[in-house]
Amino acid sequence: MARTVIVEAHGGPEALKIVEREVGAPGPGEIRIRHKACGLNFIDCYQRSGLYPMTMPAALGMEASGVIEAVGEGVSHLAPGDRAAYASVPPGAYTEARVMPAAQVCKLPDAISFEEGAAMMLKGLTVQYLFHRTTPLKAGDTVLFHAAAGGVGLIACQWAKSEGIRLIGTAGSDEKCALALEHGADACINYATEDWAARVRELTDGKGVDVVMDSVGKSTFEGSLDSLKPLGMMISFGNASGPVEAFNLGILGQKGSLKLTRPTLFTHIADPAACQEMATMLFDKVASGAVKIRIGQSFPLEQVADAHRALEARGTTGQTILTL
Repeated sequence: MARTVIVEAHGGPEALKIVEREVGAPGPGEIRIRHKACGLNFIDCYQRSGLYPMTMPAALGMEASGVIEAVGEGVSHLAPGDRAAYASVPPGAYTEARVMPAAQVCKLPDAISFEEGAAMMLKGLTVQYLFHRTTPLKAGDTVLFHAAAGGVGLIACQWAKSEGIRLIGTAGSDEKCALALEHGADACINYATEDWAARVRELTDGKGVDVVMDSVGKSTFEGSLDSLKPLGMMISFGNASGPVEAFNLGILGQKGSLKLTRPTLFTHIADPAACQEMATMLFDKVASGAVKIRIGQSFPLEQVADAHRALEARGTTGQTILTL
């Protein structure tokens, strides 16, 4: 049996419940993993609230780390006793142990702690696909990154710095802006006190940026488009302020023949070989020290509702984990 966080109906953090569930044995292509820590992400809040509807009752959580206890037939890249970490579907990572598909579970290097492993997979793999699999980026290019002091943002600041890419961040306080700058952002704009879109234009001598990476959604969408140079790429990869409303595609032409995409991590890691390759690059960045994983908040499993409240209130910096 394993303590597992579920929701029986969509709702607020109060909908989260902890129940005992039987773990079972892995079947073909599956592993059983005993978790050491679990990561929290906005997608968990979207699934809990119903923004991303789920069949009820539903287990939550998309990433964790732990030790492999058993492997099913056909699993060759993992063995019992291996340290491992993952970001993967189906949800269900908020648990002490689980049986799950093995394809997206990755062997965790000894140089990376379980806490770091749980905190880095979904966010770090997201940064990997943003910088390497979405649109061509090279040293000297300029990126605007919203929520630069968040879990994904702090990894992105360091990733950009390690590859010679200029990153302009936005954040909601001077303290968060300072944190982004400490992690490698070239500039960071406090959107609570500045007209950030105008400031982006100033910082780029009126030209705009090559790429915008926007996980905030509704409240930043229009300004993000206005921050791009002609032929620039807008990557909308989250909805922290709510989903982007319908708009006239002709606006993209009017603003400079802009490009717009709405990717998801799970499309990129659906191919097992691609997933393992992406994870290897992420592990190398962390093991080399180019990217340091900042765990800003840690909650025991029993306080999962408090963790969700903090995340939704934007009261967190860096990564947030649940401990077991």
